[in-house]
Amino acid sequence: MPNLTTALLTCLALAACTGQPPTSDAITGGNPQRGLAAIQRYGCGACHRIDGVPGAYGKVGPTLKNIGERAYVAGTLPNTPDNLQTWIRFPQRVVPGNAMPDLEVNETDARDIAAYLYHQ
Repeated sequence: MPNLTTALLTCLALAACTGQPPTSDAITGGNPQRGLAAIQRYGCGACHRIDGVPGAYGKVGPTLKNIGERAYVAGTLPNTPDNLQTWIRFPQRVVPGNAMPDLEVNETDARDIAAYLYHQ
């Protein structure tokens, strides 16, 4: 699998030529449909409001609507696919003591969850 940064740059270059933005699965290497299933399996909606996820009306964490338009992930990381995936997998390493628990999200699920969140 190509480096995600290389894939992102390729997608952005193609988007510039076609006038179409890159798809969430292209920029993350994940699958939005599998991401929806992973979000439900990990129980993300218990703490977050996530559009399109049944029962995801949590108010502990921020709403995840339009996360792709935000400048930062977790208030500290520039919003890139790699950083979002790092946050999903290791929130306590990124911001020790924050309210988001480490849920032992694997790399594939993190890519899929990021694809879903950027897809919204």
